[in-house]
Amino acid sequence: MTKRFSYWLGVAAVLVGVSAFVEAQAPAPTGSRPAYTPPRTPWGDPDIQGAFTNSDESQTPMERPKELEGRRLEDITPEELAKLNDQRNQARTKADEIRWELRSPLHWFENIGFRNSRAWLITDPPDGRVPPLTPQARQRAAARAEARKGRGEADSYEDRSLFDRCISRGIPGSMMPAIYGNSYDITQGPGHVAIRYEMINEARVIPLSAAPHVGPTIRSYLGDARGHFEGNTLVVETTNMLDRIAYRGASARLRLVERFTPVAPGVLEWAITLDDPDTWARPWTFAMNLKQVDASESPFEYACHEGNYAMFNLLSIARAEEAQAAKGAAAAPAR
Repeated sequence: MTKRFSYWLGVAAVLVGVSAFVEAQAPAPTGSRPAYTPPRTPWGDPDIQGAFTNSDESQTPMERPKELEGRRLEDITPEELAKLNDQRNQARTKADEIRWELRSPLHWFENIGFRNSRAWLITDPPDGRVPPLTPQARQRAAARAEARKGRGEADSYEDRSLFDRCISRGIPGSMMPAIYGNSYDITQGPGHVAIRYEMINEARVIPLSAAPHVGPTIRSYLGDARGHFEGNTLVVETTNMLDRIAYRGASARLRLVERFTPVAPGVLEWAITLDDPDTWARPWTFAMNLKQVDASESPFEYACHEGNYAMFNLLSIARAEEAQAAKGAAAAPAR
């Protein structure tokens, strides 16, 4: 960001920079947005490479807030969005001040001083709500809850999430803003696009190919991706994800379609459609902005396993509590 502002010093350049900044913070509806033509790679694809962050999207609610009931994303004025951003920043700062178990300095968080680009994330359905769950999804959720009866969150390492265990955040979790680690790197080559995620050091190599997906018995945490360009937009379809990491309890039938669209210099809009007839009544889509950053904010090494003291501490404390409870039970007088 600082390099871009330095570059845009000067009257004419500042005007260009302000225009791009306003569009990035409060993008107009897709149909009315002025067309932006990105540069091309030497082999002719739209050039969307670089280091990006979505830290500014931190605290954007997934669904439309109740106080904005009846409104559409395109109805929200820049002034209203600015007011929402101020409210969210104040709430985030206050939450950290009273978060006794962390007590970290405010500047440590990447999501302090953020400027959300929109009032909420869901773009479809128009009501800004996640569609209702199907009967199959409710049955799966009930079965999972039943299977966990009588178990604590730290009875075993398997009771913790794959994220806690430094294995994977899955898709789209790997692109969602978090407390830190919100940097991403997009690298292009002829016939392929690679996306590297700072959190957990995950990476996807996406072939630009019309070849069919792998067979249904081959599944992975990040699934099987196929990409192509539609105009200036990179479209990526992903299937074959393991159901134990599928987003929001989705089934193995989950199909994701991501769209990476350059909307201004240094700004990509990332939109993702989730389609799973075994989980939701209809497909649904949400979107956010990725803003290009300089090399100082590119993904750092994420030594998750090496620094995962939380897992050891969670399990050891649980064992200590169990031992204390057993000791207390043994010392209790017989009745």
